[in-house]
Amino acid sequence: MIRNEAELDERLSRPSVADVAAAAALKGDLLILGAGGKMGPSLALRARRAIEKAGAPHRVIAVARFTRAELVEPLRAAGVETIASNLLEPGALAALPDSPNVIFMAAMKFGTTGAEPMTWAMNTHLPGLVAERYRDSSIVAFSTGNVYPLSPAVSGGCTEFASPNPVGEYAQSALGRERMFEYGARTYGTQSVILRLNYANELRYGVLADIARKVFERRPVDLRMGAVNVIWQGDANSVCLRAFSHVEAPPLILNLTGPETVSVRYLANEFGRRFGVDPVLDGAESETALLSNASLCCRLFGYPLVTLGEMIEWVAAWVSAGGTTLGKPTHFETRNGRF
Repeated sequence: MIRNEAELDERLSRPSVADVAAAAALKGDLLILGAGGKMGPSLALRARRAIEKAGAPHRVIAVARFTRAELVEPLRAAGVETIASNLLEPGALAALPDSPNVIFMAAMKFGTTGAEPMTWAMNTHLPGLVAERYRDSSIVAFSTGNVYPLSPAVSGGCTEFASPNPVGEYAQSALGRERMFEYGARTYGTQSVILRLNYANELRYGVLADIARKVFERRPVDLRMGAVNVIWQGDANSVCLRAFSHVEAPPLILNLTGPETVSVRYLANEFGRRFGVDPVLDGAESETALLSNASLCCRLFGYPLVTLGEMIEWVAAWVSAGGTTLGKPTHFETRNGRF
């Protein structure tokens, strides 16, 4: 079990053998834009550790506003270079160093309702600027499975060949992000991968943590979004690092999630069994859910190293022990696209 945040952060940033091989094959430095969010710090640390194990000379440069000052020192101590920058400010991108490899993570989701102009600026305008600035780089850009419509829960989820049909302005702006990187690839020949992620999980954040805390605190678990996809955050970051070997123009589109379609009712009952309580279940499952089919991702990169069962055990132990939370619910239950 993972007993504290130090162990959790070490586990999230621990590179796999495949990560080290990807780092060895990387041609040049790695620039991570938007590295101050839920996934960025552990991704930067994982990349730094993989590059060191590979004996490669590449720099890892993490760029974010870094409004949480406590994120900076651990990165610098590990050898990650940090740059504090508001990427929407005029001249901000031009001031950044060139890099042959760019990961784009900057985005806005929660709080978008009522802040639609900023949502579009972050999710669509900024990617257009990045696609122009780093036209000669290889780009791996995070997107979201929210660009898909809700699909039948028994369908296995949308594949990458499904037509996007985003619900709500957040999802629409996320599709705009993809279109900007596609434009860059078609116009400049930029080699790219677009990762449609849903949902990354660790012990302080994610769908599993949301459900576990509700069950533990005897709060209702909404069943209307009756099924979900989940993946361990470390495995998601591993795919991101290894995706540079698959960049294409036009971009390769890849669903990034776990292989299972997971019942929310099942998860609530599993956590209830571990906590010794009967979960409070609210409503009934709808026929449709936001689901992505990860078969292509699994074919390219193999199955996640951390299984669904392990995630459930770890999250249950963490919640039972009073482990910390990031205080950022996923709102996976949302069906109308309003975040």
